[in-house]
Amino acid sequence: MEIILENMTIEEKLKLMEEIWSDLIKYEKQIPSSLWHKAVLEEREKKIKDGKEAILNWNEAKDKIRKYI
Repeated sequence: MEIILENMTIEEKLKLMEEIWSDLIKYEKQIPSSLWHKAVLEEREKKIKDGKEAILNWNEAKDKIRKYI
């Protein structure tokens, strides 16, 4: 399957990303995580615990992302 990104709208690309993530989550235990990613996640968890950051639900996150497009 070949996907030509240049021919896709932003909405189509976002939908495709959502579909890919929905599929990948089925295999999350098989996907290795790099050490830098682990460090980033630990730092984010610390900021959330310290009240310096908040967790957004997926719809809120998408809305925030779309404001920058």
